[in-house]
Amino acid sequence: MNEVELIHRTGQLLGQDGRHWNPDTVRVTALVPDGSSRRFFRLRSPDGESLLAVLPPADDPSGPGEARAFQWIGRHLRACGAPVPAILGADAVSGLTLCEDLGDRRLFEEVAERGPAACLPLYEQAARGLARMQVRGARGFDPAWCWDTPHYDRQLMQERESGYFLRACCTDLLGLRFDRAAVTAECAALSEAAAAAPNDFFLHRDCQCRNIMVRAGRVWFIDFQGGRLGPLAYDLAALLLDPYAALPAGLQEHLTQVYLDELNREIPYDREQFQREYLLLALQRNLQILGAFAFLSQMRGKPFFARYLRPALDSLATLLASPAAAGFPALRHLTDQCRLEFERRS
Repeated sequence: MNEVELIHRTGQLLGQDGRHWNPDTVRVTALVPDGSSRRFFRLRSPDGESLLAVLPPADDPSGPGEARAFQWIGRHLRACGAPVPAILGADAVSGLTLCEDLGDRRLFEEVAERGPAACLPLYEQAARGLARMQVRGARGFDPAWCWDTPHYDRQLMQERESGYFLRACCTDLLGLRFDRAAVTAECAALSEAAAAAPNDFFLHRDCQCRNIMVRAGRVWFIDFQGGRLGPLAYDLAALLLDPYAALPAGLQEHLTQVYLDELNREIPYDREQFQREYLLLALQRNLQILGAFAFLSQMRGKPFFARYLRPALDSLATLLASPAAAGFPALRHLTDQCRLEFERRS
């Protein structure tokens, strides 16, 4: 779909005539995505109206399914009162999705410019909004909307989190030799323990500062097309352990309590149980981050992600140093190997 076709189709989907969405007067700006292969465009009409157009990758067979998930899940979350952009129009054939333009300011830029402490009110707002979205978004959620998997489960953890880490980071990127049998057994035990957490809540699965927009002092969640049903603690871990932001431990602890206070306004949930689940799911999230960043930096040629590998390894080491993680010595040793290899290469 070229720019002229994009503008014409936008007008059709919005039910507006060609005088409003005219290729001669509408300005189209291509936006650069992070790790996604989707294509993003900002369309601005002469009267200043602006919206985002999202197209699936041209050569990815899963693209149409991902587009449908974005549309269905986005409408559902919006109806639940979650702070997500409005879906303004959708084309089932091309996968084109039109959505509200929330601007260019993300929580990522806020933290980078002002520091984590100054962004505390935004993070508190995000933690509360996340708790509400996870609970309310699960009500009436149809797993058939999901383009990937309908649930976050053990198979996903082992294949696309711990397995991703071992393959993309430890083997492909760093070329390490390690006791694969021992590490694989511990990863299996980790996933089994993590899978014991209740998993009937809405799971965003990539709730980090580059997926949170800030407009007029409010936070908005985006990139929810990978949403599915899953446990509570995973998304909070994604927010707090985010290597882009490097939140101090004290701030993480504070935000955990803010989150739990809001969660318990929605439903009763035992705080000690949550803390046990949090460690396990934080380990899973940390392994996923390392696998994804290694893959994107090496295989996709996106060096931006490489700079966050070492902070993510330090975060994983901190988690594994917890007494509650004493059952993962092989994984802890492998993490130390990774850190030493990064030091050798630097």
